[in-house]
Parts: sequence; C-alpha cells; structure tokens
Amino acid sequence: MKQTYTYEVNGFQIHAEYEEKDIETIFIPLLKKWKEMQKKAGRRILVFLSAPPGTGKTTLVQFLEYLSEQEVDAEPIQAIGLDGFHRSLVHVRVAAQDGQALLLAAVHLDLQAGLAAVKGCPETYDLEKLRAKIHELRKGGEIRWPIYSRAIHDVVEDAVLVNRQIIVLEGNWLLSSEDPWNQLATLCDDSVFIGADESFLKDRLVDRKMKGGLSLEEATKFCERSDCRNVRRLMRAHQMANTNLMLQADGTYRV
Repeated sequence: MKQTYTYEVNGFQIHAEYEEKDIETIFIPLLKKWKEMQKKAGRRILVFLSAPPGTGKTTLVQFLEYLSEQEVDAEPIQAIGLDGFHRSLVHVRVAAQDGQALLLAAVHLDLQAGLAAVKGCPETYDLEKLRAKIHELRKGGEIRWPIYSRAIHDVVEDAVLVNRQIIVLEGNWLLSSEDPWNQLATLCDDSVFIGADESFLKDRLVDRKMKGGLSLEEATKFCERSDCRNVRRLMRAHQMANTNLMLQADGTYRV
C-alpha cells in the first residue's frame, strides 16, 4: 500500500508517495546501515546516490532525510545535490548519436536555446570544483554547499549549510563509469544506484515537461535532445553500487 507524505524542504512543501513495503525493506534498512557505518567510522560519512534523469532521485533523498528525522533507530541524515556544480560558462564536448562525431560548443547556462542539446551532460559540470568540495566535506566540519536554482537557471553559491554526520549526495553522474568521473567513487563510504527502463523514464520526463507548460511535441523534442540522451548515456555506462535498485513502472523499487 502506498502512503503520501508531506514535508518541508528549504521552505518548500514536498509531496511524496512511496510503498510501505519499500520503506520498511529498503529505505529504513539503509538508514540503519548508515547510522552503524558512521558510528563505527567515528567521523562524517558520505553516501553517493546516482540515478538517471526522471527517477525521482532528488525527491527520494529529501524523503530519506525526512524519514531519518522520524525514525527512532536512525541518525538524521542531510541530503545535498550535484547540480550546484554546473558551470556558468562551459566548453562542451558531446558525442553525437553515432557515438563518433564530436560536437564542440561554448554556451552560457542562462541561454536556454544554446544549452538545450547538452544540458545536464557530464561536460556541463565542474568536476574539479566538485572533487575539492567533497574533500572539504569529508573533513567533517560545517561547510557551505552550492545549489542550482531553477528560478534563475544558474548556480547559487554557498546556499546550504552542511553540518550533519551522514551526508547523502545525489546526482546523475556520481557513479558514471566514464573517465574521469569514475574516479569519484573512491571518495564515498557507501553508494546507491537506481536504474529504470529507458522508455518508462522518457514518458516520465515528457510528462514533467508538459506539466511545465510545453506541448507534447515540444516536450518530446526537448527530452530527446537532452534528458533522454543523458538517460541512455548513464544506463549504458555506470558502476555497480553497494546497493542497486530498479524503479518499476508502478513507482515501487526492486533490489
């Protein structure tokens, strides 16, 4: 049976629906595992949660944070995201559909027309900045973390105070097997990957764009240029995580 949860994240009300069985058999055991890992390590631990676009990973980590604050046997976690490491000015190298030709582009993030074909791909992130911030995070003290604002379509630096001892970082490419992203996995203490059928994710992504005001044709074209390419790229080139889940068409998870 599915339950709907309503909670607040950074001043915004979030509505999330999850199956009770998934909460009891997957989510709560993960929270308990991370509590024990942190206790044993005696320091801050970092968890990577990686998944392609459309899987609801941001909502999930926000729910896990909420759940960790309700569960007596869990230690409160803090959920943060990768998207604050988008470049404001990027030189992008993207493989074309045949996987051979290379498209070179220099685009500014707030020029949506120029960004449409490459938005969200690994080349639009500042990997070295991310790596440095993760090293700072692992030292255990309070730090500030950037976010990507959908309102201004740009990065807001130092937007979030990170101060808990169990941190769950979510993002598409954290467990990519492509070089040099594949080197990041050595910096986390635990990892979760969520996969899904590509056609199912395309339907979800198109629906999300339509809810944002696009027509079916516009939403489909947008997703085929950007999000769907990123889905295919990650599903074909990701590392195995410590916990690997598959999101089903009914919204439940399979281990």
